[in-house]
This record gives sequence, C-alpha cells and structure tokens, in this order.
Amino acid sequence: MKRSQGFTLIELLVVMAIIATLMTIAMPRYFNSLETSRETTLRQSLAVMREALDHYYGDSGRYPESLEQLVEQRYLRSAPLDPITERRDLWQVVAPPEGVAGSVADIKSGSTGRARDGSLYAEW
Repeated sequence: MKRSQGFTLIELLVVMAIIATLMTIAMPRYFNSLETSRETTLRQSLAVMREALDHYYGDSGRYPESLEQLVEQRYLRSAPLDPITERRDLWQVVAPPEGVAGSVADIKSGSTGRARDGSLYAEW
C-alpha cells in the first residue's frame, strides 16, 4: 500500500503555532522601528526647511511669505510631507520677530502627539 505524500493536520498546526510565536516577538519591534523612522524623518524635514529659511533670509534679507515661495524659488524641491500627520498643509508657521519682513521665520509640526521621549512634536 502506498502512503500519500504531504503534511498531516498536526504538523501544520505545529508550524502555525511556531509562526504565531515568532510574530508576537517580531511585531512590537517592527512597530517600534516604524515610529522611530517617522520621528527621524520629521527631525530631518524640519532641519532641511529651517536651513532653506536661513538661506532665503541670507540671500534676500527677509523671510518668505509662505512655504510655497521657498518651492517656487527653488530653495526646496517640494513642501515636505509631515510624517506624523501624513499631510503637507498642517505645518505650523512661526512669524519672524517684530520689524523683520516676511511671514515664515520658523516651522513646526502640526501634530498634537507626543514623541517616544515624551516631548511634543509641535515643540520640535
């Protein structure tokens, strides 16, 4: 009599249990790394936009009226995406000090959440 080739139900259940155990170990690390990468991307985007604002001010002696003006004059290729809110239009604009021309002296995230270190994204 010939024995059929394949896996038994018990063997499949054991493999599925092993895979489930490995997933419970790996998933928290995966989500942690996603959050870390979003925070790193936000920090980098803020640094790039602030540097572009400084260059604009250094070149023209005034701050731009909007982020779009930085894009139009090629200080930025495009307005960056806020990785926390996943939108381009929620950046919080900080006005320059009294007596300085322009409207955008600094930029902050529009997110209301907290970072992994407990600080607010909007304060970065």
